[in-house]
Amino acid sequence: MTAITVEHLSKVYHLYDSPTARLKEALHPLRKKYHHDFYALNDVSFSVEKGEVLGIIGKNGCGKSTLLKILAGVLTPTSGTVSVNGNVSALLELGSGFNPEFTGLENVYFSSAIMGYSREQVEKNLDAILSFADIGEFIHQPVKTYSSGMYVRLAFAVAINIDPEILIVDEALSVGDAAFQTKCITKMRKIMETGCTVLFVSHSTDSLKSFCHKCLYLKKGKIWSFGETKTITGEYLSDIRAELLDERDKLSTNTPLLLPKTTGDTPVEPTTFLDDPTFDERVKLFRQGTGSVRICGVEMLDDEGNAIVDADFNQEIYIRIHIKFFETCNVGINYHIRDSKNIEILGSGTVREEKGLIEGSRGDCYTIEFMTRLPLIEDTYNLLIVIYSPKVLNRTSLYYDWAENAYIFRVNEDMRSKLWNKVYIENTCRIFKQPQILR
Repeated sequence: MTAITVEHLSKVYHLYDSPTARLKEALHPLRKKYHHDFYALNDVSFSVEKGEVLGIIGKNGCGKSTLLKILAGVLTPTSGTVSVNGNVSALLELGSGFNPEFTGLENVYFSSAIMGYSREQVEKNLDAILSFADIGEFIHQPVKTYSSGMYVRLAFAVAINIDPEILIVDEALSVGDAAFQTKCITKMRKIMETGCTVLFVSHSTDSLKSFCHKCLYLKKGKIWSFGETKTITGEYLSDIRAELLDERDKLSTNTPLLLPKTTGDTPVEPTTFLDDPTFDERVKLFRQGTGSVRICGVEMLDDEGNAIVDADFNQEIYIRIHIKFFETCNVGINYHIRDSKNIEILGSGTVREEKGLIEGSRGDCYTIEFMTRLPLIEDTYNLLIVIYSPKVLNRTSLYYDWAENAYIFRVNEDMRSKLWNKVYIENTCRIFKQPQILR
């Protein structure tokens, strides 16, 4: 079933060289033309099937936002037709439908009504909206008293928690603090898994490759290419690189990338079991598992035992995971380091490191420590921690605890040399001069 059909869509704006030219055209008895036409969109046609995630990419000014606004009903096209089958939730300009004099709760109903949702639909999802926004008693205060972060949190929570059939997202995942961004991305994945049709605009090719089945590349208001996400994003990046050729010398450096030396010092063994009372609250939205074994706390430490919030490039770190058994079982522990788009970059586990399964009985507590490095490009990262029991016969696992956003930290830019890849692994490089070939 087709969710969205766009046929020969165009959006034209009249541009004037000056206010005087606009006035002349308005008053001219023969309606002489003093403007020139600007095609924000020019003869655009495509379709999206129900449940598909379509990425839209292109440089600023190519028509991405205009296209989404037409699909959301905010703008009307100059020509062409648009058919949308299903209720739409659009993450365009977050909070644009809020009345500053209304309370947060009143704006939940008000904004939802603007998007076409009934009061009954809102009340059905109200608990999820308030939990996701997480602004506490401020929900009963006028939004004009909110900080920008609180405003954005509520707006995103309203748009994403009302069970849309079609979700339109225009660079909305870059809002809020690091923890909220991570929560938004995780929620987006959950929505996509339900079969919701999604149109997703982003300049991040990694996000598009992570989320989207297909991709549409817009250039100067026209569809330049349309197809498999990996192919289209590669074409987009090739175009960007071509435009940066003149700046290549400025971006290059003759300074080799040197890795910091490790001290070889290991933090003292943990003598205190960490039962963090804030951990459950932090991970409750995206936690699953039987609960037979539970994560009670997660730490990330430097080689002096200090908690890490901002890490240096390639810094040596120690990840400590504190777990408690509520039943007798044998388990493995995995950690995954994920970037700001929730793409898994690094990770390991007790089985991978040949420590085998941990045997525990009811009441047993363990601390598992992994020592690793962070050879990562500058970004905000989070930890996914998994406690599982492997089922070898059918190659699946039984999950006792699965906690996303278990720890959030940032890796700072390496100031000695710019990284262009997500991960840098030290190489051995050799250069050999060969005999000349003169022909």
